[in-house]
Amino acid sequence: MKYLDEYRDADMVKRIADTIGRAVTKPWVIMEVCGGQTHSIVRYGLDRMLPKEVELAHGPGCPVCVTSLEMIDRAHAIASRSDVIFTSFGDMLRVPGTRGDLLSLKSRGADVRVVYSPLDAVRIAQSNPDKKVVFFGIGFETTAPANAMAVFQAKRAGVKNFSMLVSHVLVPPSIAAILQAPQNRVQAFLGPGHVCAVMGCGEYEALAERYRVPIAITGFEPVDLLEGVLTCVKMLEAGKSGVENHYPRVVAQKGNRPARDLIFEVFDVVDRQWRGVGSIPKSGYRLRREYRDFDAETLFEVDAIRTLESPLCISGLVLRGVKKPCDCPAFRKQCTPETPLGATMVSAEGACAAYYQYGRLAADGVEPPGSRS
Repeated sequence: MKYLDEYRDADMVKRIADTIGRAVTKPWVIMEVCGGQTHSIVRYGLDRMLPKEVELAHGPGCPVCVTSLEMIDRAHAIASRSDVIFTSFGDMLRVPGTRGDLLSLKSRGADVRVVYSPLDAVRIAQSNPDKKVVFFGIGFETTAPANAMAVFQAKRAGVKNFSMLVSHVLVPPSIAAILQAPQNRVQAFLGPGHVCAVMGCGEYEALAERYRVPIAITGFEPVDLLEGVLTCVKMLEAGKSGVENHYPRVVAQKGNRPARDLIFEVFDVVDRQWRGVGSIPKSGYRLRREYRDFDAETLFEVDAIRTLESPLCISGLVLRGVKKPCDCPAFRKQCTPETPLGATMVSAEGACAAYYQYGRLAADGVEPPGSRS
């Protein structure tokens, strides 16, 4: 299949990995900042193919994983109301909050529904005028255009009983926060292809110039990812920085102009709390004043909720690239996909879930003694 089989070609993957091995002379840490990239790296064992000098660190690129605990608890508070139909994508239903997850709330009688588009939630609101319909709007810049369109269309159609709990987060500020952290080890980045398809490459060029780091924009297939690693290694070895786009079949330099225009029509940039990371300045979207009548956080007065995170969960360290999932003492014990302590074990894009699914019990793939006991 075009654009699939050719980017999974085993011989090509091996040639690129061998080229990386010949190019590297020093130890380097490269972070992929997209959860889909993390999943592919672990699934195909790409990190195991790399020379020992090259370490891939997993970043905060899973939007489900970084949705703050406060926002999850706000969603629960709203969804528990008898006058509310709460709608969400399915991957948010099992993310643990302070007092359980949305799926458990649904089992106790709350009207929680899975939708496949935010526009589905607008249609549910139109069909249920006696209910307040709320959509849980999460994600990076990739999903922001669709969520913006739902609010835009609801206002245009005069749908008064629809609102959105907005928890959008932005990738470039998270990269800056990682680079500014005292314990940072990351020296280069694999940029998020789908985010750049919407927003373009400009913000990443500014980051590369400011922090003097290489950034390779890549896709999600093995060839895409290893080409990005090779570019980062060559630039690191040469002492260079900058941005190279290895995903031109999807990413244009300036992104998708209509999608960007819609985002900035509906959303303002604000500070945002990230789960396990903390507050990052100018790292999220919130509805603009003109659309504040659709802001569920304000309408339901849930912005003062206090939360409690599991003391066993180290997902914040995993999301910042400081630890690997297998470094967590609760991994595969107290924390499993059936009994998750943190969101990184819930989402299909979460690093902990990927390590669990593909049997990665140690960073180097070697099972520690007694790991299956």
